[in-house]
Amino acid sequence: MSLIEASLRDRDRHTGRRGIAFVISGPSGVGKGTIVRELVTRDANLTLSVSVTTREPRVGEKDGIHYHFRSVDQFQGLMESGQLLEYAQYAKGYYGTPRGFVENQLHQGFDVILEIDTKGAIQVKERLPHAVYIFVLPPTMDELAKRLAHRQTEAAEAVRTRIAIAHDELNYLPFYDYQVVNDELDLAIEKVQAIMMAEHCKVTRHLAR
Repeated sequence: MSLIEASLRDRDRHTGRRGIAFVISGPSGVGKGTIVRELVTRDANLTLSVSVTTREPRVGEKDGIHYHFRSVDQFQGLMESGQLLEYAQYAKGYYGTPRGFVENQLHQGFDVILEIDTKGAIQVKERLPHAVYIFVLPPTMDELAKRLAHRQTEAAEAVRTRIAIAHDELNYLPFYDYQVVNDELDLAIEKVQAIMMAEHCKVTRHLAR
């Protein structure tokens, strides 16, 4: 049987759409959150992974929508049982990506976006090797510093710290499949959409089913 025949046979067996996980990372202030929110708004087949956390809910936050709020014991149970694709501890608690939610959405044919940092992305790649990894870059580091300062929510020292972290994150760029410079927001969104469309058209993804 030829590769073309196998692909057509596979298409007949699997008429439903198979979802793809897209991991999006980038420095703080680069605008990846804005890009992700707009992508989800534009595409009904795209869903955002909701993280698990042990921190207390803030005013207006709802369980299952903004985060899955769990106790420390519950979170550690998820870690130990392999139910998290990645996790990390920050000053205010643990954060992680639930494996079950992501895999269920993919099985139903939805694409899933995981907006996580570089260290989390490395963990995910060990468990989801066929996911697509996209790094969002600022036009320049000077522009990133201006965007962070424009927020007016952090002191100058905090901005310098975030810039230093951003430089460190750039070392992980070769780990990713694509890079998108967020110079003009609409153009950056269109580039990510083009990446998503191209990934669904890859022959290797259809032959692997």
